[in-house]
Amino acid sequence: MGRLWIGMLGMTELLLSTVVHLVYGFYIFSTGVASDLSQVLTGRPGSDAVAAAAAAAAREERQPVARYGDDEDGSFHSCEVPPIVLVHGIFGFGKGRLGGLSYFGGAEKKDDRVLVPDLGSLTSIYDRARELFYYLKGGQVDYGEEHSRSCGHPRFGRVYEQGNYPEWDEHHPIHLVGHSAGAQVIRVLQQMLADKAFEGYENTSEDWILSVTSLSGALNGSTRTYLDGILPEDWKSMKPICLLQLCRLGCIVYDWLDIKWLKNYYNFGFDHFDMAWHKAGFLGLIDYLLGNAGPFASGDWILPDLTIQGTLQLNAGLRTFPSTYYFAYATKRTRKFMGVTLPSSVLGIHPILFIRVLQMSQWRYPSDVPLPYKGYRDEDWEDNDGALNTISMTHPRMPTEHPNHFVVDDSECHPMQPGIWYYKILEADHISFILSRDRAGVQFDLMYDSIFQRCRKHAFRTAPPPTLPNEIHHSTDS
Repeated sequence: MGRLWIGMLGMTELLLSTVVHLVYGFYIFSTGVASDLSQVLTGRPGSDAVAAAAAAAAREERQPVARYGDDEDGSFHSCEVPPIVLVHGIFGFGKGRLGGLSYFGGAEKKDDRVLVPDLGSLTSIYDRARELFYYLKGGQVDYGEEHSRSCGHPRFGRVYEQGNYPEWDEHHPIHLVGHSAGAQVIRVLQQMLADKAFEGYENTSEDWILSVTSLSGALNGSTRTYLDGILPEDWKSMKPICLLQLCRLGCIVYDWLDIKWLKNYYNFGFDHFDMAWHKAGFLGLIDYLLGNAGPFASGDWILPDLTIQGTLQLNAGLRTFPSTYYFAYATKRTRKFMGVTLPSSVLGIHPILFIRVLQMSQWRYPSDVPLPYKGYRDEDWEDNDGALNTISMTHPRMPTEHPNHFVVDDSECHPMQPGIWYYKILEADHISFILSRDRAGVQFDLMYDSIFQRCRKHAFRTAPPPTLPNEIHHSTDS
């Protein structure tokens, strides 16, 4: 009787969680559609709203960069203002998707030189890092021969006819800001640059990246992956009935149907797996659904990378480099009440995250499964923001702890030292600083102003930062 009751509670929770996620996903999608319809009905340019948005984004991102500086003799010399690249997280999207909707809540408008790439929303950290490189440099995405063979997809993917920052090198570095899984994408990319992992680009180095900012970043994994259905025993397989199984089935059908106008609006990023009906056929669909082929069969998708074990494996090969500046914003929506960790509020947590905040605060690692790392304690992982554990977001901790400094006052960061993870902990849930700036209110502007000012005024190597034409946008020192 007890098992039946627990089973019924589990199915009820799964049904409720599925409905909440579907409703929210439909809300985001319909918001993008409504935005485009509004443009058409009000007579704004572009009857094909999706194409117009994508074209406008491409034009905007290829505008000439600002120039600054004078030589000692008074003659003008040109120096490029390093772009700030905003990298979205899981289920995210870049400029040109979902109409005019902004994943970063419009924060990209705070600076004249910001890029917002559209990467795979569910593809693996590795694949997204490769995509980000070619988005910036241009050319056809090369996932690497060995990786592609082991994961069962073609080696080459999307073609960027013109890179969004083709001059990118150690003399023209960039600032990278990653939300959630986007933070790990940045770290993997920097390591690839240091390892000269891109064929045909033998001059890459870690110095191509000037600063890294992690916003609610998945630096050490998340216990939510297990709540959503990943089995901690092997951290790649899923429970037979769980939220991630429903997500898997939906993604497979979505990609197999290959409805162009839908995929122009939103794309999970699995195009390089050739899952479309005209390539895979009906038998291919059956193989994907049964788990015999595709990204979910090979483990080449985002969720395994976000488990504690998957992140531990990733982190074993990732360094914190002495010439790069690092900053992290960790978020939490929990507090202690009579010795028990509980959600810190009801109205202050997004409905899509409230149940998960509670569940993550009470989750315990299975006693019959080996611990993910030596010294693991459940109580260290209780504080969370509904998607990630706060302990995961401060700085890389596993398998070795990287140099770090907890920031109480921003003045501690002046001057900043490279090679150290400066971090703050904010009272917010996982999506407070994306999609809608109204939810975070003033804190939204204070945080993004701080990020952009840090990039422009406090993170540079050989010359003082340039004076930008839009200095009026900034009002808060970091």
